[in-house]
Amino acid sequence: MISGDVVSSSASRVAADPNAAKRAATGIQALALDLYRELAVERTNLAFSPYSAASALAMTRVGAAGRTAQEMDQVLHAAQIGDVDAAFNALDLALAKRAGSYPSFGGASLDLATANRLWAQRDFHFENAFLDGLSAYYGAGVGVVDFVNARDAARGAINKWVSDRTKARIPELVKDGILDELTRFVLTNAIYMKAQWTRPFPKTATKAAPFRRLDGTEVSAQLMADFKSFPYAKSGEIQAIGLPYVGGLSMVAIVPDAGTFAAFERSMDAQRISSIVDALQFQAVDLRFPRFTFRTAAPLKPALTHLGMRLAFTEAADFSGISRQEHLILQNALQETFIAVDEEGTEATAATAFFGGATGGPSQWVELTVDRPFLFLVRDDETGAILFLGRVLDPTAG
Repeated sequence: MISGDVVSSSASRVAADPNAAKRAATGIQALALDLYRELAVERTNLAFSPYSAASALAMTRVGAAGRTAQEMDQVLHAAQIGDVDAAFNALDLALAKRAGSYPSFGGASLDLATANRLWAQRDFHFENAFLDGLSAYYGAGVGVVDFVNARDAARGAINKWVSDRTKARIPELVKDGILDELTRFVLTNAIYMKAQWTRPFPKTATKAAPFRRLDGTEVSAQLMADFKSFPYAKSGEIQAIGLPYVGGLSMVAIVPDAGTFAAFERSMDAQRISSIVDALQFQAVDLRFPRFTFRTAAPLKPALTHLGMRLAFTEAADFSGISRQEHLILQNALQETFIAVDEEGTEATAATAFFGGATGGPSQWVELTVDRPFLFLVRDDETGAILFLGRVLDPTAG
């Protein structure tokens, strides 16, 4: 159906299989750790959304065929997920139920929203099965733009859509020069979260304190403080703390002992992360935790290529399921993420774009002062889906 500059499929959103959402979460966790290893090469803070990257990749996969689809399945860990489209549909619909106000926590609220869209070249023919798949499983309509004759307008339309869905935290995902006359489609996913802690940190307790960076130098960071029962675990040289949000989400911070951060990063895998999360038990903790705000722009093309998606970005790509009008390849893939943590909670948002073109309470208590580099993940407690993952090497760095 065509209405102005928006094309939508007649396919209705399919009902969700509740068990499928957890299968999607399993695949996202595996991709999360793969991408972390690829993106964490510089000694800087890092934040990205495995959920957003996986969703955009899964949408692109709807139109892939042959070895191109096989490589994308490998990167998505489709063998663990099963029916990829059904799993991502179930997870997306499950996350849609989390937002709202929670009177039992003093009216604290959770704002959580996701969105998908295909941006299509005007007068370019897309396969009906591809459009139906995007509509039925990803709730994605199609915005019609003109990459050939009106690239600035097309870029403006995509960036406005992203900005609107990230509350202006990501105002320019598509930078000037990314689009060209051969671009035929852009697939976008956006996720926005503003979550309040179940119990805020008292603002009067926040104090400046030293934070020791990886190179041994110190910066003065603002450490929030509270003494109460938190999900907590200690195993060997790491401590972990769970910081619950209203609505069934939580942040888990993994804090290796001083001098062991790099070794933990090298040893980190899905089994170890799962064992840490599973070991969390409520315990009284005298906690000091840094406020931080930063953003990360992550080029995904090199990472996905190294992880095994070699054909998709080359002339050998097979996206015949998207269109047979021209031979299509993926031109680029990128993501931008913003995160801010303070006494009230966390604001985090990310947008991902894939660009396709034609060729041419207990009695005991513990102390935890997070005054050194740490990892964090924001997860959906029910499904285990990792929505955001990153590390803080310097909480004062923007």
